[in-house]
Amino acid sequence: MGVMERTQPLRERFAEQLRALPARPGVYVFRDDQGDVIYVGKAASLRNRVRNYFGSPRSLEPKTRRLLERVGSLDWILTGSESEALMLEATLVKRHQPLFNVRLRDDKHYPYLKIDVNAPWPRVTITRRIEDDGARYFGPYASAHSVRTALDLVKRLFPWRSCTKEITGHDPRPCLDYYIHRCIAPCSGYCTEEEYREVIRQVVLFLEGHTEEVMRILEGRMRVAAETYDYERAALFRDQIHALQHVAERQQFATTRPAEMDVFGMARADDEACVHVFFVRGTNVIGRDSFILQGTRDETDAAVLSGFLRQLYGGGAMVPAEVLLPASTDDASAIRAWMVERRHGAVRLWVPQRGDGLRLVKLANENAKEALEIERIRWLADRERTAEALEQLRDELGLPDIPRRIECYDISNIQGRDSVASMVVFVDGRPARSEYRRFRIKTVEGADDFASMAEVLRRRFRRFQQAAEAGPDGADEGPLVAGWGALPDLVIVDGGRGQLNAALDVLRNLGLGQVPVSGLAKEREELHVVDLDEPVVLPRASQALYLVQRVRDEAHRFAITYHRAVRQKHGFESQLDRVQGIGPKRRRALLRKFGSLRAIREASVDEIAATVGMTRSLAERVKQAI
Repeated sequence: MGVMERTQPLRERFAEQLRALPARPGVYVFRDDQGDVIYVGKAASLRNRVRNYFGSPRSLEPKTRRLLERVGSLDWILTGSESEALMLEATLVKRHQPLFNVRLRDDKHYPYLKIDVNAPWPRVTITRRIEDDGARYFGPYASAHSVRTALDLVKRLFPWRSCTKEITGHDPRPCLDYYIHRCIAPCSGYCTEEEYREVIRQVVLFLEGHTEEVMRILEGRMRVAAETYDYERAALFRDQIHALQHVAERQQFATTRPAEMDVFGMARADDEACVHVFFVRGTNVIGRDSFILQGTRDETDAAVLSGFLRQLYGGGAMVPAEVLLPASTDDASAIRAWMVERRHGAVRLWVPQRGDGLRLVKLANENAKEALEIERIRWLADRERTAEALEQLRDELGLPDIPRRIECYDISNIQGRDSVASMVVFVDGRPARSEYRRFRIKTVEGADDFASMAEVLRRRFRRFQQAAEAGPDGADEGPLVAGWGALPDLVIVDGGRGQLNAALDVLRNLGLGQVPVSGLAKEREELHVVDLDEPVVLPRASQALYLVQRVRDEAHRFAITYHRAVRQKHGFESQLDRVQGIGPKRRRALLRKFGSLRAIREASVDEIAATVGMTRSLAERVKQAI
């Protein structure tokens, strides 16, 4: 049922509920016919927000129209404020992983260093839970290893107690930590509570990034000890100062001013996004991490960042004083108010335009892009997961064998101009780049993806037949045979039922109807196969779907890259064609030497004239024309 037919019954079906919607903050939940949660949203006014879904279909975004095609029921939950709605939305998204929400693939709970400053003899401990208990929390740290490293460093630099015993001051002798200068032994009464509190104050200053202030305090105490002839105590302060200086020299300076901020960068590819974060405390980056988000294809950068922040800080991450973003967020004022409430203090949420902030955001963007590529490579390199994916794909599509060789085809053009196609090959679940091929569409005019796909497949499998006719070793049906002579175990064409039918016609006409073919529809990532009226929908969390997405994305990337190169070359050639006296040979000579129009613009007349076949008068004509 199409959306134009579906929304009218929906309005009638939900009419009573729509009238009953309160104009109050809350969370609304859409479920499908099976009762599964497919979307969770928050609203300052449930009545106004939810009714927007049931207006004219023409005014809705493509993602919303697809959502409405699957809605079976509607629920809502009232909250006391918009901030509470934000929190509840993040909780429900994490719990249900709805198909149409931006979803964090991994729910991480970061470790922190905790100092319970209200305790009589505070200690430094590791925790993954932040509570409103008056304690000081420092972090987050990206891993258990990094937080333990930080704890060991603080223990080496400052003599606080690590034991859990009750402090009475009457122990007959201190433990070993006292003798190796790792504790000042409050258990045996070797220090007063004020002296111990001063040690904890120095720990707090250090963790806040005020290393220089701590060193000034220690230098003053060292001078006092030396002036009173307490040389042993002065030597302890001296060693502590040297250790702090060594740490300060090794630390990476992130900003020119002390700060407590999280810096975010983002990279996107098809239905995934990666957000990278730098945790900056003081002037240093104390940790970093990357998050993979799914369900981002039809979302704006603002919507992706908004969904991510709600899930990250709603999941227990401590809200810093500043949050630096690569782009603004949806509902920025509501998110800021919610973060202020969680922090119990002011929060600055901003997009830097210059200075250290912009530099850090750009660096975070680069790290996000790299992390997204590494994630793709890591998954493809995992033999166990790719083997599982291939088995799942065989079972879901009803293939006769495991698809060891998969070929995927994609068409790329802009309004029918410069149409090209890509063929990518995956063998045993990993890309075989030496097998990739690209095509210029030769027989199709305009934007006809069905005919273009048919042309590409006809040319590819005629090559297979030619290899077969060349002799017994010319072609083989084994997936590991290189070149045109290999017959795939599965062909995936980028598109729906129309592209599938075009591919099937070609293969049947060539006598290769036994080759399994599937059409992958982008919008809902459904696999259309022959003899099935309904498409195959792979489970959202399945390895098979992840493999199919990787194959499709690689075909799309390869096609886009080739199309861009063709388009740039045509732009170069079209401008030179307008210059009298520049024919194909001279154009090729200029193309080989300079590579782009920009390079020619920047070149001198003498440099252009020095090109093979060129004269000075022609060079002057070229400069004037471009």
